[in-house]
Amino acid sequence: MKLSRVASFLIRRPQVYRTAGPVSHSERMRNGTVIFKTNYSVSAVKDSTALLYRNHGEPSQVVQLESLDLPQMGPESVLVKMLAAPINPSDLNMIQGTYAILPELPAVGGNEGVGQVMKVGDKVKTLKVGDWVIPRDAGIGTWRTAAVMKADDLVTVSKDIPVLSAATLGVNPCTAFRMLTDFEELKPGDTVIQNSANSGVGQAVIQIAASKGIQTINVVRDRPDLQQLSDRLTALGATHVITEETLRRPEMKELFKSCPRPKLALNGVGGKSATELLRHLQSGGSMVTYGGMAKQPVTVPVSALIFKDVKIRGFWVTQWKRDNKHDEDALRNMLDELCILIRAGKLSAPACTEVSLQDFRKALENAIKPYVSTKQVFVM
Repeated sequence: MKLSRVASFLIRRPQVYRTAGPVSHSERMRNGTVIFKTNYSVSAVKDSTALLYRNHGEPSQVVQLESLDLPQMGPESVLVKMLAAPINPSDLNMIQGTYAILPELPAVGGNEGVGQVMKVGDKVKTLKVGDWVIPRDAGIGTWRTAAVMKADDLVTVSKDIPVLSAATLGVNPCTAFRMLTDFEELKPGDTVIQNSANSGVGQAVIQIAASKGIQTINVVRDRPDLQQLSDRLTALGATHVITEETLRRPEMKELFKSCPRPKLALNGVGGKSATELLRHLQSGGSMVTYGGMAKQPVTVPVSALIFKDVKIRGFWVTQWKRDNKHDEDALRNMLDELCILIRAGKLSAPACTEVSLQDFRKALENAIKPYVSTKQVFVM
């Protein structure tokens, strides 16, 4: 069987315990530490376990757990043991065939995750054995136990942060960081408004903004556990948490007595929600769209353009990374700054449910359920 480049870079899960007896899942992941068995032999690994799909469709139906052969390592490649990889909306869209970029089929699912370098090729200078690495770009396929990858496709992350923080670092926190940095000059005391505030991006926006003294108005859908969600977002640093219904009500005028109207609106939903965000922007402000969970177009009132001169922008972190591919410092500096926040306790991973690759069907089904506030993360 001929596999795509992505699908062929796979190997079987090695043992990950340095002990003579069994080690529980909680013990091996405690404090973000992965413990490797001392007699683990890299050269003995010849095949892999991966979540592969050969056709586009509903993820829980087309994804399969399969074993694949490990290709020969080249001089510019590295052997990576995957530690953890989340399920993001973009991963599901890619499997469904609706995303902007689609890998050659068959393909391994997952665009984000963290792994540890186990072996390096003769010409690799940027990575060493033991490094933690994350993908530079989308489409690499992270839902697998290990892989042979090109060194240039990976970037190192600090090993002194929790595994789940490292596994979820490359997409949502980077998206939040860039949107808070690149579109408006925000200062302490300024306000940002966002919908989808309980998403991975939304939680990162709250925390990064709070670390900079920026206030946030966080819009969520009404739900049975609304108070619990509100308390959790407030604990992360949210200034205000309101529902979509409140966003449309006159009491918003009272809210703006305690904080200025936002310079920046972040839209991950689209449809009416995006239009309501626009209504509350201050003159000259920007609305940045990074997602469309409602699958409805963004409607912009003519009055917002004429009388308030609002700016309508879009952002895709994959494109940003590609645009800055040859600027090594751009990605490096952003990751370093995010890791500083993580170490300081100012940026935590979203609430996660850890699952094994074998439980992938349940994880994929939970990932598309509404009102599920935890992110599904495969832990290898």
